[in-house]
Amino acid sequence: MYPDDLKYHKEHTWVRVDGNRATVGITFYAQETLGDIVYIDEPDIDSSAESDIEFTQIESTKATSAVISPVSGKVIEFNEELTDSPEIINEDPYGKGWIVVVELEDESELDKLLDAGSYEKYVEEEVKEKE
Repeated sequence: MYPDDLKYHKEHTWVRVDGNRATVGITFYAQETLGDIVYIDEPDIDSSAESDIEFTQIESTKATSAVISPVSGKVIEFNEELTDSPEIINEDPYGKGWIVVVELEDESELDKLLDAGSYEKYVEEEVKEKE
């Protein structure tokens, strides 16, 4: 459910790093909690993403939610497929459902993120608190 090759933010976003490029999306837990995703606000290319700060919003049949960036840098790519088919995030949150690619500003920020096992435990605790 949580791929080992990703790093996770406590605000339920993930990052996959390739050199100085970081692909960002929301986790399985986030998309499951949101329900059917119907719209994603396209962030501007060349805009800044800041770690721990909202960089876009997702609308679902349940709510509108902020998407928090796990890393800082410049947005260099948006997943254009999401414009017409935002439900791809529900179908494949770790593959075709990625949201943006960010050119990393500070790779040391990755050290603050969770690995798959730690994120899974974090989600389990969050679920227990809601019960």
